[in-house]
Amino acid sequence: MMEQDVETMLAEMAAERRLADNTLASYRRDLLPYISYLREQGVLTLAQSTKTNVSAYLSSLSRRGRSPATRARAVVSIRALYAFLVRSGRMGHDPARFIEAPKAPRKTPRALPVADVERLLAAPDTNTPSGQRDKAMLELLYATGLRVTELVSLHMSDVNVALAFLRCEGGDGQERIVPIGGYALQAIEAYLREGRPRLLRPGVETDALFVSQRGDGMTRQAFWNIVKRCAEAAGITASLTPQLLRSSFAAHLLANGADVRAVQDMLGHASAASTQAYAQTAKALMKDVYDAAHPRSGKRM
Repeated sequence: MMEQDVETMLAEMAAERRLADNTLASYRRDLLPYISYLREQGVLTLAQSTKTNVSAYLSSLSRRGRSPATRARAVVSIRALYAFLVRSGRMGHDPARFIEAPKAPRKTPRALPVADVERLLAAPDTNTPSGQRDKAMLELLYATGLRVTELVSLHMSDVNVALAFLRCEGGDGQERIVPIGGYALQAIEAYLREGRPRLLRPGVETDALFVSQRGDGMTRQAFWNIVKRCAEAAGITASLTPQLLRSSFAAHLLANGADVRAVQDMLGHASAASTQAYAQTAKALMKDVYDAAHPRSGKRM
């Protein structure tokens, strides 16, 4: 019964908020252990649960050494579940309404050195259709700082090559306009002119900007594999993910004097504090460049 409540909530989220499958899976991973805990405490329905049950569960996560970030995510998921149950008339009270999430320490985002980014962007074999696609995707990700889901969800109509901008919709449903740099534009034009027509397959109709070998739209996992393959070809040994390219986009802009608010708008951050975290990464990058290049930095003696 309680598991069915979770699945009903997730189905509503999928239909109304169009959340990605991995986001829905994350909610499920947070909520099923909570339901198991309630059952162990003799609570057989969510309507029987209380604020004490919620608080005790979060305390149990702390005792088991779960990080503040994990506990904060659990609070968000539990709140969403109870809010859904109240909203749909399945419960008359919300035991999680006043539960506060623990504050997770903000981590300084990582960023690749510019030289590593250059090697990565040069890795795809642009003599092949898939290489032209890979080049265009990597260049566009680094040029715009898109999230991976946003990148693979782009439609042909979302990119205006003539005016050098794209339109994308974030996970919050908010649309934003992002400029596209010259290198990315060149890569996209080459892909649209040569690569994409050769990747399309008869009988497979798609408006997706980036298409797979099967002629249909790309997936997050497929692009993650492209990043890994290109990093290997470029000789980059650091753990590399699409998110790291997004972080590098932000840090490199800030290191070169870009306004934090402008970068915030391009990234689609709701809060400037999220963008400000990249400023520390930018400072570290500038110090590394100074230490490596300045003849009297003390690092060359």
